[in-house]
Amino acid sequence: MAFAVARTRDEAHLYLDLHPCACGEAATTWRSGLVSVEGLLVNRYSGACEKCGTPREYLFGLPERPVMPAGYPTFGGAEPSELLDAGEWLWVADLTAGNVPVDDQAEAVRTLRVAAAAVEEVVKFVPPGADAVPGDGFWSERGQRMRAAEPGRFDLDRLLIVRDTYQDLAVRHA
Repeated sequence: MAFAVARTRDEAHLYLDLHPCACGEAATTWRSGLVSVEGLLVNRYSGACEKCGTPREYLFGLPERPVMPAGYPTFGGAEPSELLDAGEWLWVADLTAGNVPVDDQAEAVRTLRVAAAAVEEVVKFVPPGADAVPGDGFWSERGQRMRAAEPGRFDLDRLLIVRDTYQDLAVRHA
């Protein structure tokens, strides 16, 4: 049995936030720890939905090489995500960049860094020498909708401009 790898805690928590309980509530106080499942060491996240109390559990594979956080957020290493596809990452970037507070400078910087990091995650789906995210970089319904709506947004040059813009804005707000 294979488990999708959560490269970092930040990536795991983002995934958990994007996958709410059946009642629709995302709020859960998660406990995590390593457990053995069918002879494989996995990271287990468990908790109860804060709205309806339903027990929730997710099991994530471990990365081959640990990713050491290099600031906030650290979603992963050089390899593309196994949890979120390219379209989902761009959706996260859009959602985040659309919610930059105007009255809290520190939170604005944090928010812009998340948006830039999410775009960087999309870039990781572009193979060396390619100029766009290929079709196999989209496996979720949300990701496929994002690509169908605006396929040009997944061109490498455009992604790099968006990422760099978010990074520049974060520096200016700092």
